[in-house]
Amino acid sequence: MSELWQNLLTVVLVMGGALVIAGGLTWAERRMLAVWQDRLGPNRIGPLGAFQVLADMIKMFFKEDWTPPFADKPVFVIAPAIILIATLMSFSVIAFAPGITVADLNIGVLFFLAWSSISVYSIALAGWASNNKYSMLGSLRAVGQMISYEVFMGLSLMGVVMLAGSFRLSDIVAAQSDMWFCITQFPAFLIFLIAGLAEARRLPFDIPESEGELVAGYHTEYSGMKFGMFFVGEYIGITLISALIVALFFGGWMGPWLPGIVWYFLKMVVFIGFFMLMRASMPRPRYDQLMQFGWKLMLPLALLNLLITGGIVLAGGF
Repeated sequence: MSELWQNLLTVVLVMGGALVIAGGLTWAERRMLAVWQDRLGPNRIGPLGAFQVLADMIKMFFKEDWTPPFADKPVFVIAPAIILIATLMSFSVIAFAPGITVADLNIGVLFFLAWSSISVYSIALAGWASNNKYSMLGSLRAVGQMISYEVFMGLSLMGVVMLAGSFRLSDIVAAQSDMWFCITQFPAFLIFLIAGLAEARRLPFDIPESEGELVAGYHTEYSGMKFGMFFVGEYIGITLISALIVALFFGGWMGPWLPGIVWYFLKMVVFIGFFMLMRASMPRPRYDQLMQFGWKLMLPLALLNLLITGGIVLAGGF
């Protein structure tokens, strides 16, 4: 019974922690962007505007949850929940420290890739069910972008899997005891980082919801808690990609002096800050430039990295 309660506590802490971090990031990003762009940002509600998140949450709870009469209502309602479930499920295979994981599966990397693919359905269904041309165009862009960059993301991870000899994330972290994979697999790290930005639909890859062209893209018709699910899902996605980068390329919980979970969190914060900095500093490319960059540059680079890594492993270099 004690083991059951321990497992339930781990689930609550991991899933609840992901939601709390995502909520806090909505405030942290606005404050950081304000500093970088020489403006104030949230500053009225609480110290440094810290209670702005609570105010926004209350507003979303009480705002009218309107469903357009021209929408496909069952699909319109279920679409936002899919992306939230998919991103939260991916957290279940991440080992934050020895013994601190929801499910230490021996197919952890494949489990993450499977759930990231399922999140595409949320965007596609949201755009189609809205019966709005802007939403439909935004969802078509998002589906093309996410499916394309999932190819490069998956290929970049195969080199890491070959060096670690396992799909289990805890084994991958343990394999970095001598040297982090960000050194031996630096091209794979760059590919995964860029693909992660595209998967999370963050600037400069927020083309599916570019305001100047598509109003708000696939969630144009959404309001209230349904919009809140999309909004929180994006920040959970940022946290998830940052957590995976730390586990796959930066030694996970490994580090001197401090407890492993603290090291994991500190490394995550660095990459979350990087994603936010990208929003403040990078321009948005055209959609055709985004797709050409992926298929003409990232795909050959990912295949070349996979070929070289495979050759080194077969030669007994690792």
